Amino acid sequence: MGILGWIVLGLIAGAIAKLILPGRQGGGWIMTLILGVVGALLGGWLGSMIFNVGLEDFWSLQTWIVAIVGSIVVLLIWGLVTKNRGRTNA
Repeated sequence: MGILGWIVLGLIAGAIAKLILPGRQGGGWIMTLILGVVGALLGGWLGSMIFNVGLEDFWSLQTWIVAIVGSIVVLLIWGLVTKNRGRTNA
């Protein structure tokens, strides 16, 4: 799969991850979509390392599952990192 396919997959996986994991992650939808691309790459890398499942075929169910799970993980981490941002301790 080419780089454009990875980007499209990541954008869609990020949107699906946001629907599955609603909340107040900082950055809005644009940051969520960027994190979706990062999550798809992370999911593909971890999937290939642990389960021998990568992001080779765009239309494969395995590809979508590892991309969405990777996006959820990245969104969870991003939510924890940005959780206290914007709050002041007065």
